[in-house]
Amino acid sequence: MNIIKNRLRSLLLAVTLAFVCQVITAQAIYEDERYVPETDPLVLEKLEEWQDMKFGLLMHWGTYSQWGIVESWSLCPEEYGWCERTKGSNPSDYNTYKKEYEDLQKTFNPVKFDPDKWAKAAKNAGMKYVVFTTKHHDGFSMFDSKYTDYKITDPKTPFSTNPKANITKEIFNSFREQGLWAGAYFSKPDWNTPTYWDPYYPPRDRNVNYEPEANPEKWQAYIDFTHNQILELLTDYGKVDILWLDGGWVAKTPKSEITNWYEQQLVNNDNGYLKNRIVNQDIKMDELVVKAREKQPGLIVVDRAVHGKNQNYLTPENRVPEKPLPYPWESCIIAGGGWSYSFNAQYMSGREAIHTLVDIVAKGGNLLLNVAPSPEGEWDEGAYKLLNKIGDWMSVNKEAIYGTRSLAPFKFNNVCVTAKPDGAVYLTYLVEKGQTTLPSEIVFPDYIPSRGAKAQLLGGKQKLKWTQKGEGMAIQLPKDLWGKLLETEAFVIKIK
Repeated sequence: MNIIKNRLRSLLLAVTLAFVCQVITAQAIYEDERYVPETDPLVLEKLEEWQDMKFGLLMHWGTYSQWGIVESWSLCPEEYGWCERTKGSNPSDYNTYKKEYEDLQKTFNPVKFDPDKWAKAAKNAGMKYVVFTTKHHDGFSMFDSKYTDYKITDPKTPFSTNPKANITKEIFNSFREQGLWAGAYFSKPDWNTPTYWDPYYPPRDRNVNYEPEANPEKWQAYIDFTHNQILELLTDYGKVDILWLDGGWVAKTPKSEITNWYEQQLVNNDNGYLKNRIVNQDIKMDELVVKAREKQPGLIVVDRAVHGKNQNYLTPENRVPEKPLPYPWESCIIAGGGWSYSFNAQYMSGREAIHTLVDIVAKGGNLLLNVAPSPEGEWDEGAYKLLNKIGDWMSVNKEAIYGTRSLAPFKFNNVCVTAKPDGAVYLTYLVEKGQTTLPSEIVFPDYIPSRGAKAQLLGGKQKLKWTQKGEGMAIQLPKDLWGKLLETEAFVIKIK
């Protein structure tokens, strides 16, 4: 037991030192990810609690679900695949497309919207928080904002007459009732408001389409608009635990960073053509965060992809880091189809989802799994089946997930390692599809347990024999257990 505690203390010391050397250490793992530790004690306490949760739900939903496209990215006149225009009467004509896209407001009527059903499914899967898209880059507000008529509750939107028209409020209330935290995804760029994309000029790329410094009053109006909408969400929608800001290009950007960006873009560019620019877009985030935390003390703020103190945790997108990271982090992963609703979406298997969750947790992160509602306001049956599968596994093995931290070597062969402050260590063996045999013993390298330590399978009373093997611990897997264990996606051995 003392050895285990010493190892955990050593791990915590290592993490602390990593924070002190944050830029050097983090860049050694991912050159584009740096971290500035938070100092607000209420936020630090909340971050610690968030890191214990491990598993959350992300939902991208808006008028774009009617077309089954990549959220609102097709409005962006950039020559990337995810911006390709494939719907509408004449997608080759940008102005016609933009009007038809914005007219989707007039047909958006998700009458089968049932957030209670979603919240119960999320809880049963073991999810502990939800992050919902209150507004994507197109500017369509899925809440009753006073500052725009491009919103779910406007009379032009058919669903506005529904008792559940204020979708964000309904979702937050339903998920809170199931004990989950509420998180608000909010896009900093807004391609609908004239103070960001001035209709006098055609949009050039994802950025503001005028020069902010040359138009200070117009840019200040945009800052006020953005602050006002965010503060609405933090005032009128109950307890909000996470403010999850997207659109990292809208940020205060020093000239040195702008110069470096262009230099990097031109390294392998022979003709000088760039698909998008970088523009200094200071929306006074420091001031906003102060105002936000006056409304919601301890609020976790995630200013995605903007290096600095307002990014309380980092969010690798649709990927899992190779190693543990020395700061709070969360992988946002698509469960099926795309971020937004895809017709005939294929969902990941329960095995794939469980292995992804275990892998992320063993590296000290959280999994934010994205499920996209349909135009009618439903989840696909595939989403429910996936969450049920995860929930069945979690009901037996959640002890190895919640409240744990990464412990070296974090993974060996196909076994992931987690630990708790009380000294318990968990080895999660990932069973591959079609696997027919198991090893007769699992050798936990460089680990010498305390005398009298016990090894036990979660979900049963079966004690496992173990011996010391060199500098490691060899745990026996009796052959009479193989059949049962091979039927699972993963099984857990607890050492205490």
